[in-house]
Amino acid sequence: MNIPDKIKNICCIGAGYVGGPTMAVIAQKCPKVNVKVVDVNAQRIDAWNEEHLDKLPIYEPGLKEVVSEARGRNLFFSTDIDKAIEEAEMIFISVNTPTKTYGVGKGMAADLKYVELCARNIAKVATSDKIVVEKSTLPVRTAESIKTILNAEGKDLQFKVLSNPEFLAEGTAIEDLHNADRVLIGGDQDEEGLKAIQCLVDIYSHWLPQERIITTNVWSSELSKLTANAFLAQRVSSINSLSALCEQTGANVDEIANAIGMDSRIGSKFLKASVGFGGSCFQKDILNLVYIARSYGLVEVADYWEQVIKLNDYQKRRFAEKIVKTLFNTVSGKKIAMLGWAFKKDTNDTRESAAIYVADYLLNEQAELVVYDPKVDKDQICADLNSLHTRAEQANRRLVKVVNDPYEAMDDSHAVAILTEWDEFKNYNWERVYKGMKKPAFVFDGRNIVEEELLRSLGFSTFNLGRD
Repeated sequence: MNIPDKIKNICCIGAGYVGGPTMAVIAQKCPKVNVKVVDVNAQRIDAWNEEHLDKLPIYEPGLKEVVSEARGRNLFFSTDIDKAIEEAEMIFISVNTPTKTYGVGKGMAADLKYVELCARNIAKVATSDKIVVEKSTLPVRTAESIKTILNAEGKDLQFKVLSNPEFLAEGTAIEDLHNADRVLIGGDQDEEGLKAIQCLVDIYSHWLPQERIITTNVWSSELSKLTANAFLAQRVSSINSLSALCEQTGANVDEIANAIGMDSRIGSKFLKASVGFGGSCFQKDILNLVYIARSYGLVEVADYWEQVIKLNDYQKRRFAEKIVKTLFNTVSGKKIAMLGWAFKKDTNDTRESAAIYVADYLLNEQAELVVYDPKVDKDQICADLNSLHTRAEQANRRLVKVVNDPYEAMDDSHAVAILTEWDEFKNYNWERVYKGMKKPAFVFDGRNIVEEELLRSLGFSTFNLGRD
């Protein structure tokens, strides 16, 4: 196989939450490498090419500065996928791998149709040997399938498939890329496979120390991604399970989290009680892990990890039920202000956000919802509710009011529900909010971010997860 000494041209298929920021940082840190990000979605590519960087399709702190530095120099966004594939020595596959909604594995297995389409297109277009890098989150042994597809065209070409899973947290993705805990690269352990691995190691070595770049076989790399997300989600569900117990016993979940987080064997991260985890990775990856375990007959393993998902669903439902119960067992016709729709702060990503499910529950109870989120618009909010297929699309648009002013959302409301931990929520004039609300005025803090004593001193009745 003709593996170059240095990679000069990179193509990334997929301009989403992973592909866009990752390639922008690679271009920033490797100015002598041409990086082309391609996507079939012309509207998304146009947004990446927007002159006004505030209009980029993804909100991520620090992203616009990185794009500003590299775009037009060695970072390019295009819909000409075939040309980018032909020119590149290294091709990243960074397309969506949603949970299947049909057929075998429905509701659990990853849907790899977009990955397969990419592999088939690469095989069809390529006129030279390529290093193909899995960047999407994929089930273990997907590389084998990609390799089979790449070789099926019968061309006299060779392909090396690497696994390079992302470990980014939305809201801190640029910092995670600039100062990664580790980069994981898996590949074949033969001579050519090790050469291909080294090509990608050399890219990351432009800014990361060698000790943070881990190389493994391809199967270990693929499974490590699923396992990392499963472990993090398990911690969230573990502390959330205790939040319910704390409310019954008088214990304080934040004090418990602080106490156990100081244990060096456990650590403090992902021990913040909340209304539930969301995002594109945790639920999807755990369900994928459950499906894989079941496919190998490991029923007990599958049941264990599936319980993490069930606990997360329980936490969202419990929070919504608490609102209804506290408001005298009915929210019909009552205005509820929802602060936050994104699944976490500092991102406009709403995938699997707890807010979607809490809102759906309250709408079923005929509440009047008014939503404020600093980065999410009404079209996205309605699309998220429509995806549940609970009611007609027109009904969701009619029943949910979305505003650009948080005080407008809270004025004349019966209750405020905090669903995302945006920093700005801590600094509102809560005295003004109290005066404008109906009495008694309730605040349901699903992120435990607003000072409880302050709210109660102003006259609010408050509910915080894991506190009595």
